[in-house]
Amino acid sequence: MPRGLLGNAHVQSILTSGPWRRRLVQRKAADYLRRSLREVLVAADGARLLGFRNLSQVQARRHALVILLHGWEGSSESNYLLSAAVALDAAGFDTFRLNLRDHGPSHHLNIDLFHSCRLAEVLDVVGQLRQDYREGPVFLVGFSLGGNFTLRVARQAPGAGYGLDRAIAVSPVIRPRHVLDALEGGLSVYQTYFVRKWRRSLRIKQALYPDQFNLQDWFRLKTLRAQTEWLVEHYTSFPDLATYLEGYSVADDYLTGLETPTSIITAADDPIIPIDDFRALPVEPALDIEMLASGGHCGFIANWRMEAWIEQRLIRELVSFSS
Repeated sequence: MPRGLLGNAHVQSILTSGPWRRRLVQRKAADYLRRSLREVLVAADGARLLGFRNLSQVQARRHALVILLHGWEGSSESNYLLSAAVALDAAGFDTFRLNLRDHGPSHHLNIDLFHSCRLAEVLDVVGQLRQDYREGPVFLVGFSLGGNFTLRVARQAPGAGYGLDRAIAVSPVIRPRHVLDALEGGLSVYQTYFVRKWRRSLRIKQALYPDQFNLQDWFRLKTLRAQTEWLVEHYTSFPDLATYLEGYSVADDYLTGLETPTSIITAADDPIIPIDDFRALPVEPALDIEMLASGGHCGFIANWRMEAWIEQRLIRELVSFSS
């Protein structure tokens, strides 16, 4: 229960990815980043995904791996992800920070554009990490869109031939069309933030593959809905925007039959993910949903030192499954 100004959902949501916190996180993560090993993993369909591996250096190393997934237009160095990774590293967990296609410094690795329905490559790469790690349990933790991928991977992993010991989704996207509605109807700062980052990402992509992409008309569009609809029409096989958005939804009965022990942690005041989407999820023995009153979107910042409650919550959860 954050107090004072930190109790405001927008303050939480904006601070978590803001430059003030970034300076603090980067300073704290300096040694961790020096120890990170760059790896490119190749999925069964040929997609190449970039990640960074760290083996914990603490004496009480737990011999357990945590795979971390960032949100849309984030990266393996997003504040919330990097801060969580550093905390997990200090608690004795090995970590692997995976970049989704076209996120972080990975635009050059694949010609085709990222979209949120590209589950197969993430499912395959997480499976490789699971099967290659023989020292102990493997956990998957995702934030926002990464939380959505986490829930889908958790649901599909047994069918793909592997198991995860625990999956945790923080502020995950449940029904994408409701998120788009919330972004359009909420404070303009959120849509502006994502539009700016998406424009930067696609400028990089077009510069790398000028013969593959002609995005001039896309750059003239001003809203996320119009931009998404244009890309769906021109660079995917989906017939329309509605079909695409439902293509990565985990609402309705998607999680029915879930086998992977899974936790969802979210805040009722999240300005981007409607809380009613969580209330509508099915009751499943393997699924635990923790809905907090405050925390914003991927925030959960406890104090003005930018320390996040969610990190200690993750550690407590994963320690109980790695002991």
